[in-house]
Amino acid sequence: MAESSQNNRATGQNTDDNDLDHHQRRDARRREAPSAAVVYEAIRAEAESELTRPLPGLAWSGLAAGLAMGFSFVAQALLQTYSPEMSWERIISSLGYAMGFLFVILGRQQLFTENTLTPVLEVLRSKKRETLIRTLNLWGVVLAANILGTAIFAAALAYGHVLEETITPALWHIADSEYAASFGETLIRAVFAGWLVALMLWLLPFAETARVGVIILVTFLIGLAHFPHIIAGSVAALYGVFEGSYTLWAYIGQFFVPTLIGNIIGGVLMVAVINYAQVAYSDTASES
Repeated sequence: MAESSQNNRATGQNTDDNDLDHHQRRDARRREAPSAAVVYEAIRAEAESELTRPLPGLAWSGLAAGLAMGFSFVAQALLQTYSPEMSWERIISSLGYAMGFLFVILGRQQLFTENTLTPVLEVLRSKKRETLIRTLNLWGVVLAANILGTAIFAAALAYGHVLEETITPALWHIADSEYAASFGETLIRAVFAGWLVALMLWLLPFAETARVGVIILVTFLIGLAHFPHIIAGSVAALYGVFEGSYTLWAYIGQFFVPTLIGNIIGGVLMVAVINYAQVAYSDTASES
């Protein structure tokens, strides 16, 4: 009996077989899924750091993101052109939609719906006018820089003959699809795009090695369902403007305004506010 006790102590185990030693408990804690409060704090802390960045730095990062998002448009057109004409062709081409998002999110660039909706969590927490003003400044700078980047990329495709002529019909087809729905339909569908993107952000802080998979799956769904995204869709919509099929006013009225409103509603109200509410309610309940 004494010998058995000594063996247990030597191996770092407790005499009770149901108990775990210090190392085993630490390993178990590592494998636990983080609570909503932990995820919230990780995203809020990142948003707080973004709000303190100089605006010129945000502008350059936003410009880079707008340019990089152009590759979603290109990848979609390439896959659409070279995929066999089958009923599942759209499934294949929608995979290309994830390309720009991968470049931007993994590259830590500023994209309006990805890195600027999260500061709403800090606004809700601090409830200060100064934080709200900084958030609005962040939104304005990043959105303007993103759109400028998409315009440069779209103009290069339209006037620079970057791609082969065989790709042009696919580019036209994708550009036309951005103008196909009415104002109300575009707005409602854009709500789902903003919702999904913000949900993706909620998953990423602790996705670890699954980050790439999460980005691909969520953005693939957005592309397949054709939920309008203000930056990714602007590349195609502005390509239609530079090609002469649509006017700048058509871009603003039919695509930009309803998509922007819908993305903000989906990202801010349906994710940032709701997720903040569940954490705030949990804190209140634990205090009581």
